[in-house]
Amino acid sequence: MLRAFAIGVALAGLAGCKPPATDDYVARVALDTAQSHPSEPLASPDTEGALWVPGEGVRILYGKPGEAPLMALACEDGGEGRRIHITRFAAADPRAKAILALIGNGHVVRLNVDATWNGRAWLWEGYAAADDSRMEVLTGPRRIEATIAGAGSLELNPSQQPRLLVEACLRDPRSPAVQEATAPA
Repeated sequence: MLRAFAIGVALAGLAGCKPPATDDYVARVALDTAQSHPSEPLASPDTEGALWVPGEGVRILYGKPGEAPLMALACEDGGEGRRIHITRFAAADPRAKAILALIGNGHVVRLNVDATWNGRAWLWEGYAAADDSRMEVLTGPRRIEATIAGAGSLELNPSQQPRLLVEACLRDPRSPAVQEATAPA
C-alpha cells in the first residue's frame, strides 16, 4: 500500500514537469515555423470615367479607357447551367480565399472568390448561377460597390451592360439577339 502511494506521488511529480495547455501555446512555436503574413492591403482604385465595354464572347470589362481592366463579367456554361464568372483584376495572395461583397441597387450580395492563377498573376475569381436571384445586384440602374478585403473597394459606375450580360446569360448566349447586345459598339 505504501509502495502504491509512493508510485502515485512520483507520477504526480513527473506530471508537474509538463506545463498544462494554455491559450498562449502558439507563443511557444519557433519563429522559423510561423506562417507568413498576407500582403499589404491595396488602395481602392479611382474609377472616375470608368465604364463597361463588351469583350470577347459574352463578356464585359470594366475600367478606364486605355488602361488595364478592373473587373470582368462573363457568361459561361457551368455544367449545371449557365453561370456568371466574375473576375476582379487585383493582386491576390496565392491560393487565398475571400468574400466579394456587391452592394447596390437595393441588394447586398456576398460571393465566395478564390485567388486563381491566370498565367501571369493571381487574381480574384468567383461564380454565381445566372438564374441566382442575388445577381439582381447587377441589373439595376444604380452604382454598385464591389469590395474584397485587402483588394480595396471598387465603385462600378451605373451602366446597362451588366444587366444585358445577365439577361443574355439567362438566354442562349449564341443567339443573334445576345451577340448584338454584347457586341462592341
